[in-house]
Amino acid sequence: MKVGVLGTGSVGRAIAGKLLALGHEVTMGSRWAESEALLEWLDEADESARGGTFAEAAAAGEVLFNCTAGEASLEALAAAGAENLAGKVLVDAANPLDFSRGMPPTLSVCNDDSLGERIQAAFPETKVVKALNTVNNQVMVDPGRLPGAHNVFVCGEDDEAKATVSALLGEFGWPRDSVIDLGGIEAARGTEMYLPLWLHLMGALDTADFNVQVRVA
Repeated sequence: MKVGVLGTGSVGRAIAGKLLALGHEVTMGSRWAESEALLEWLDEADESARGGTFAEAAAAGEVLFNCTAGEASLEALAAAGAENLAGKVLVDAANPLDFSRGMPPTLSVCNDDSLGERIQAAFPETKVVKALNTVNNQVMVDPGRLPGAHNVFVCGEDDEAKATVSALLGEFGWPRDSVIDLGGIEAARGTEMYLPLWLHLMGALDTADFNVQVRVA
């Protein structure tokens, strides 16, 4: 599968690296095609890896991953171009974290809105699926690094798009019964608002290697 990964940070690198290891054709996008971070990744990655601007990565991918900083996601996707996003599945792994007042960050969007919803509203012809934003980048692509069963969530308006994303999660190592479909993109409010708790858990546990398991009677 041809996949475009937008963003050169730790999340983008982890996802792009995993996809390459799985045999997918990956193009990583950055604001500038000659950005230091992108060139560094290309130098370290498999020789089949490709890089370019957000627009070039979006055009190249059949499925896209938004791994940009949440505060900059809408701007980055606008640079990618609505015409390059139209009709495609966009996995939104970003969180709207606001670091303007230092640590811990707050949420710039919450309660009655979410970043996932704003992306879907801004690009109505794109099939946005919120996923992977409740775990750190290492667990995203290697859930087996944590012992026992634990869960990952998806939400979005298009059932086929969610099925495509769930299949990719399966390739990453997430068992089918670990993926919980929360329904429409409005559910992104909940997964994004989990982040303040996630940050406090990280502090209390002194590690980012953890996740939650949903258990029912």
